[in-house]
Amino acid sequence: MDPVAQIEDDLRKIATQERELVFDAFTPDTAWSLGAALRDLALARGLPAVIDVRRFGQPLFYCALEGTTPDNPEWVRRKSNVVARFHRSSYAMGLTLRARGTSLVEKYGLPAADFAAHGGSFPLAVKSAGIIGSITVSGLPQRADHELAVEGLCAVLGCRYSSLALDDEGPGRGRGT
Repeated sequence: MDPVAQIEDDLRKIATQERELVFDAFTPDTAWSLGAALRDLALARGLPAVIDVRRFGQPLFYCALEGTTPDNPEWVRRKSNVVARFHRSSYAMGLTLRARGTSLVEKYGLPAADFAAHGGSFPLAVKSAGIIGSITVSGLPQRADHELAVEGLCAVLGCRYSSLALDDEGPGRGRGT
């Protein structure tokens, strides 16, 4: 599949993920369950990941696993800022900008020091309230960060991950963030 078609395919699938991965309610206990589920997935696979769950302006869960670096919390902050600003996953924003040949700086004037359109941050949506926060993973290649967040959301929401997962091949398999 050519790169443009891969990006379009991923964007369609991410739109489905964003539409279907919605909570009835979201409490600090929900955040803990979500963060713990992701931590368990990462530990079982030996993944070096930072996991952050927050309502906008309020951290609710944070974990840094073996192999992460002091740079990962900065990636978390910058990626979650993208979700807070656009109410879309940071991976979808990055793919959209890439497909258009632009960046957050060029299109929106957003400083790279505060915003990163790299995979790993996913909006937390509540049926009655809309987007209320984000779950962010950092430490893996950006596509893997995104998919781990989606897999954790599926586990907590009781969705079949296999029906929402991105294809094995696709853009964004580059460096860890």
